Amino acid sequence: MMQARVVTVSDRVASGVRPDVTGPTLVAWLAGLGLEVTEPTVVPDVVAVVRTAVRQHLAAGVRVVVTTGGTGIGPRDRTPEALAPMFDLLLPGVAEAVRAAGADNPTSCLSRTLAGVVGRSLVVALPGSVGACQDAMRVLTPVVAHALDQLDGGDHP
Repeated sequence: MMQARVVTVSDRVASGVRPDVTGPTLVAWLAGLGLEVTEPTVVPDVVAVVRTAVRQHLAAGVRVVVTTGGTGIGPRDRTPEALAPMFDLLLPGVAEAVRAAGADNPTSCLSRTLAGVVGRSLVVALPGSVGACQDAMRVLTPVVAHALDQLDGGDHP
């Protein structure tokens, strides 16, 4: 069974000021896709810490890593900057589709959702709101299995 992991990026969740809501939502979704997943890894909004957490999961053979949080334009929102240097391939269409799914919310255009490939793994950076993650899950549900198949050398259906 392929493994997936969720990394919640939030100073407030990491310090215990706020409960993690989006991380468990994404864990349940990934499990529903048939992926082996554990509780979210929670890290503060620090580029090096985010990058280290994602790298550790990838080094352990995790095939799907989804981050939640740190994709806005706030002073500490730097998840895309943490991940971008790691990508072997960018998947701009995935990020565009996720933003388009939230088009009924005018502020969704401020999201810096990012997606790409690292080795044979899919990595997606999502916003930290439940609504944005629900929009993303609708987009990503049919994409994840196909992306993993393609990364394993599968042919187009």
